[in-house]
Amino acid sequence: MNPFRHLFLLLAGLGLLGLCGCHSEPKLPDYQPLVARFFLETRPGEAGVSVQLPVSGVGIAINAKPVFVEYDVLNAEVAHVDLGSCLMLQLTPAASRELYRISVTHLGQRLVLFLNDAPVGARRIEQAMADGMVLVFLETPEADLPAQVARIKRTTFDILKAAAKKK
Repeated sequence: MNPFRHLFLLLAGLGLLGLCGCHSEPKLPDYQPLVARFFLETRPGEAGVSVQLPVSGVGIAINAKPVFVEYDVLNAEVAHVDLGSCLMLQLTPAASRELYRISVTHLGQRLVLFLNDAPVGARRIEQAMADGMVLVFLETPEADLPAQVARIKRTTFDILKAAAKKK
């Protein structure tokens, strides 16, 4: 057999090994992501999924499909209002328009906030919501609110960064 052929096969094999070794696993976040999703309460007589808030025990029938998901969240902050501290979620412009439409057609119903697939709060739609901001009192310890906001912000940042890379 030709010695050049042996050399070529050896170099080709080493090249394939080198290419296989270049693949690295995606970097895992150095925090626990906190995903925020909103579900709309069903109207009386409509079929829905029954959920229960953790502290108050209030049962709410919701649609199975969320109306806003983690990709719709632009920012999160702690809001201080007359009744205390609550979570303020700012929605993207497209989601803000949808929030306005939903708030006009579903007055009296509630938006139920889920964090990582667990219901943690509900906000009754009392008027048209035109500013894209949703304030929700969470049924979690108030001392946990700043950490929750930080995790939501970080999760939102990572989602927006990943979406920008895909474009």
